[in-house]
Amino acid sequence: MPLNSYGVLTARVIDVRRETGDTPHYQIHLVDNEDRHYRAAVNVESSQQPSDLLYFAADNFQHPLTAALPPAGSGWNKIASEPGGAALDYIRANVVTREQMRPVPPDADGPNNDLADFLDHYVRRAQQDPTATAYVYGEPWGPEDTPDKIFGFQPGNGVHNVHMNQGNSEQYQEDDGVWQDGGLLLHFADENRWVAVFLAFQTQSWHTDDETGHALAAPERDEPGSIRVVAAMVNPVGGGRENETITLLNTSDRTISLTGWKLTDARKNSMPLPVSDLAAGQTLQIPATEGFQLGNDGGQITVLDPHGTKVHGVTYTAEHASTEGRTVQF
Repeated sequence: MPLNSYGVLTARVIDVRRETGDTPHYQIHLVDNEDRHYRAAVNVESSQQPSDLLYFAADNFQHPLTAALPPAGSGWNKIASEPGGAALDYIRANVVTREQMRPVPPDADGPNNDLADFLDHYVRRAQQDPTATAYVYGEPWGPEDTPDKIFGFQPGNGVHNVHMNQGNSEQYQEDDGVWQDGGLLLHFADENRWVAVFLAFQTQSWHTDDETGHALAAPERDEPGSIRVVAAMVNPVGGGRENETITLLNTSDRTISLTGWKLTDARKNSMPLPVSDLAAGQTLQIPATEGFQLGNDGGQITVLDPHGTKVHGVTYTAEHASTEGRTVQF
């Protein structure tokens, strides 16, 4: 079954604590616009081997989900675990790939070489910036009758599971679900810039069931990224859907048959690719078919191979699509 509840906490960062011990966390103290206090407990080490977490940070995160987030500083907000809104899904929302992430130790001697250091780099900056707002995705706890065990505020209240929440090993499979991944977004309003931090356990699978989020056996497949979306005309001059196109590139060293391949959009509408061969290094421009949505308010395009396995995916925002006739490059 999925998490008991899912949503996003939006508040100001006022303190941090690097916690060590048997279950180390990076602890963040936050306060919302109503002066309610929260603690975000961010895992920095796994209880299973290999213990180092996977980490990726985007310094200039651009994704349509940011437009669907609740008002800044509004505290805890429950959100629906479904596509097309503010929910986070590492795999299906095209926010990060396994190849982008790297294992990082929880704590190590020296500067800028462990997960707590990397989190400090962004979170302490948000703490010092009065215009910055944090958005912490995960599962809530509290309110509790006792003071918070780290920062002492009362009632204890907060959010955890701030990491990928699908494809778990058997021991934690009960937490699996789709469109319920955790993560940390920081909005620096003065710069109009988003920073995104994504975390996952090395034991988690990146091929998961679309209904349960459970890990699936990896099928035979072409190498990841062999067929990539490199461009799209999402807002043609005049707005005619018949002029919307997607451009694909074969990045492999061999010809690939596109029989059985398809594209899906943010709402999981799909369209088959033309039955043809795409030679190594060649591009193919295809028109968007009826039902496949390339909306001007942002969207996504995902490439699935004949096994239904994600090979590549991209997103674009309303800003990317704001100029008629401009090709969006990925």
